[in-house]
Amino acid sequence: MGKPLMIQEADERRIESLKRRLRIERKVDVLRAGMDLLEREAGRRERIRRWMRAAALVAPSSREVNAELRAHSRVKGH
Repeated sequence: MGKPLMIQEADERRIESLKRRLRIERKVDVLRAGMDLLEREAGRRERIRRWMRAAALVAPSSREVNAELRAHSRVKGH
């Protein structure tokens, strides 16, 4: 048997409402669904942080390459 979870009355009402709306039978399944969503969101935020850090690291060299390409471009005027 798992550990008991102390749930406030307002949270209990929210869980029961979600059970009906999502047609989920058990409270624990509602809680697991919520945790799944939170884990996915946490993973998404971590990926975005890594991408932003990587983009910041390559930005200076990217600007240099773009400036060099612009200098040798056949299309002048911009």
